[in-house]
Amino acid sequence: MNNLPLVAPVFPAGKEPLPPGISDEERDAFLQAKKYQDYMTVGMESCVAKTIIAGGGGFAIGAFFSLMSSSFAYEDPLLRQNLSTQQKAREIFKEMGRGMYRSGKGFGKVGALFAGIECVIESYRARNDMVNPVAAGFVAGGILARNSGPKAVFGGGLAFAAFSAAIDLFLRRETADED
Repeated sequence: MNNLPLVAPVFPAGKEPLPPGISDEERDAFLQAKKYQDYMTVGMESCVAKTIIAGGGGFAIGAFFSLMSSSFAYEDPLLRQNLSTQQKAREIFKEMGRGMYRSGKGFGKVGALFAGIECVIESYRARNDMVNPVAAGFVAGGILARNSGPKAVFGGGLAFAAFSAAIDLFLRRETADED
């Protein structure tokens, strides 16, 4: 080993020191796991993966909210009075499924739109600060309100930007030190 001060040690590729608790016999498995971990890291840093994950998560949350809210839905007993119990249950479940799909699709669209725009803005600016979610919220809110006229586009953008800022401020807050 080199005893020169402030000189980083140089190791041949594949012969770097292993973390504590890993033997030389486990080196290949460790390097393969590290390789897959690096693939996952690169994938998670891509805007496409972030958009797909946000869209899928939004769809799942929207469907779950719709499922929960359908339990509070008022069911008119006279609406399906000439159907058997099994037919009524089938119709109710079909209606719940349609509502879950509709709500999930809306939440997924909003999540994917916001996450994709935020990732593109963050990649372009090469910074991770409060400007990214606010700008992405403004653009996404404007896109979502595009069919309602220019005032609605501006108002939707402002509202979504304010909501994004509030959520991001809440998520980025410092936790209190417990001494």
